[in-house]
Amino acid sequence: MISRRTLLIAAPTLGLAAPAVAAPPPFTVYKTASCGCCQGWITTMTRAGYRPKVIVVDDVSPIGRKQGVPFELSSCHLSTIGGYVVVGHTPTADVARLLRERPKALGLSVPGMPLGSPGMETPNGRKEPFETLLLLRGGKTRVFARHA
Repeated sequence: MISRRTLLIAAPTLGLAAPAVAAPPPFTVYKTASCGCCQGWITTMTRAGYRPKVIVVDDVSPIGRKQGVPFELSSCHLSTIGGYVVVGHTPTADVARLLRERPKALGLSVPGMPLGSPGMETPNGRKEPFETLLLLRGGKTRVFARHA
C-alpha cells in the first residue's frame, strides 16, 4: 500500500500534479485620498488573495455613474473586477461567489458604511446587520447575501 506522503513526494516524477488553483482576477479600486476605511477594505481583499490596483480620485461618483450604479447605492469606494463593479464594503466571500456564479448583473453593492463590514470593523467588535445587493441593469437590485 502506498502512503499519501509517498504519493505526494513521488507525484512530480510520475507526471502527476496537484490541481491548479486559479488566481483571482486583477481588480481596480477607485477611492479618495481622505478615506481610511477604503484602505481597510483593500487590506481585507489583499489578505484574501486579491491584488488591487488602487487609483486615487477626487470624486468616486462619476465613475459609479459611468458603471451604471445608482447614486443611492454608491459608497466611498468602487472597484471593477472580472467584468463586474463592486461598491462599498462588500465581503470577500460575496465577491468570490459573484465571480464563481457569474450572474447577469452589473455587480454588487453594500450601500453606506455598515459597522462591522470589511474595512468598517470597530474596536469593540460591534456589528450592524447589512445586505449585499446584486446590482441589476436599469437600477434594480435583489438581495445577494445577508450579514449579521
